[in-house]
Amino acid sequence: MEFDETRPYQPGDEVRSIDWNVTARMGEPFIKRFVEERDLTIMFLVDMSASGGFGSVTSSKTETAAELCALLAFSAVKNNDKTGMLLFTDTVEKFVPPRKGASFVLQLIRELLAFRPRRQRTNIETVLEYFGKVVKRRCVVFLVSDFQDEGYEKQLSILSKRHDLIAVSVADPREHELPDVGLVELEDPETGQIKLIDTSDKSVRERFKQAASDLSVALRKSFRAMGIDHVEVLTDHDYVAELIKFFKKRERRLAV
Repeated sequence: MEFDETRPYQPGDEVRSIDWNVTARMGEPFIKRFVEERDLTIMFLVDMSASGGFGSVTSSKTETAAELCALLAFSAVKNNDKTGMLLFTDTVEKFVPPRKGASFVLQLIRELLAFRPRRQRTNIETVLEYFGKVVKRRCVVFLVSDFQDEGYEKQLSILSKRHDLIAVSVADPREHELPDVGLVELEDPETGQIKLIDTSDKSVRERFKQAASDLSVALRKSFRAMGIDHVEVLTDHDYVAELIKFFKKRERRLAV
């Protein structure tokens, strides 16, 4: 712990924290405030696969993920934390070891915003296994993805026991509900597979909506079962408000 400041005593403060010299000078109780010395490392694992390029509103999922990571990275700078980054598809596209400093974070964000992946598909399991091998020291890990993949749960569980893992799922509203616009072609950006769907058929829209809902529920249950914190972000929603709500809830839980 390191000394931060003195401030007036408030009900609930520990008596042992009272600074008796300042109290005597000021004529009212003051306490010494200490802050924990931090040597925290924040790592961003960001899914750059082709499915992230989808966007039906102003931003794609990848753009939203990049903005979100930039916000969190600047918060890390304020706390003098180290930050690093791993960008992935079905392989590790780029790994940047953690460092401190505002100029480094700016460089990190520029690279993230300008990055163009070599490959299209997603393999979260492979990336988590790689990360577990190269980053040994415990850190806070933000895994940012649309999680349109499977078979990664075992590696995720292993990693969550070694690091403080936070899953950030990014989705587009059109992935949850189709508009009534007649015949449309839906293409899987990672495989190129195309399906023709009649969105004017209400039953088709309802089945699509239910399937999307089932996937979201299954994802939440999976994270909960592994004890992994999870925040959901939609490209047409205010992700800042979602993050604030998430961290307040997380802070209350960790304080118990």
